[in-house]
Amino acid sequence: MTVELSAADIAAKLSQRFPGAVLESGGATVLVESHRLLEVARFLKETPGLDFDYVTSITAVDYCHYFEVIYHLISIQHNHTLVLKTRCHTRHNPTVPSVVALWQGAELQEREIYDLMGIAFSGHPNLKRILTWEGFPGHPLRRDYL
Repeated sequence: MTVELSAADIAAKLSQRFPGAVLESGGATVLVESHRLLEVARFLKETPGLDFDYVTSITAVDYCHYFEVIYHLISIQHNHTLVLKTRCHTRHNPTVPSVVALWQGAELQEREIYDLMGIAFSGHPNLKRILTWEGFPGHPLRRDYL
């Protein structure tokens, strides 16, 4: 059975390595500043004992005042999981760094979020619509769509 790591323990390690990057933590979830996402994700993947080598899913939520991007990470070697979150506080051109360079499995999931929510992933190698066509008006999973 996969074990959820304590977010408080992970947040402490992240705060020591990246001061100010962690905004909050609880349960098995750590929320980080969006501009620090890539370096935090790299640390989670490459640090011995953590070794989060696989992203099982990426999704986004529209909370009206901000967007939240949620990453479900797993370490196959250690059989533990973590939920990593970040937020975009703008509705006009929300952007977070792409994690495709770390986890190739993020490629299609980031494209889907871009297409349906309008969140751009800076550094993505092929960021274009995947479910709707080019020129489709808006992003259908946003609360303000239509």
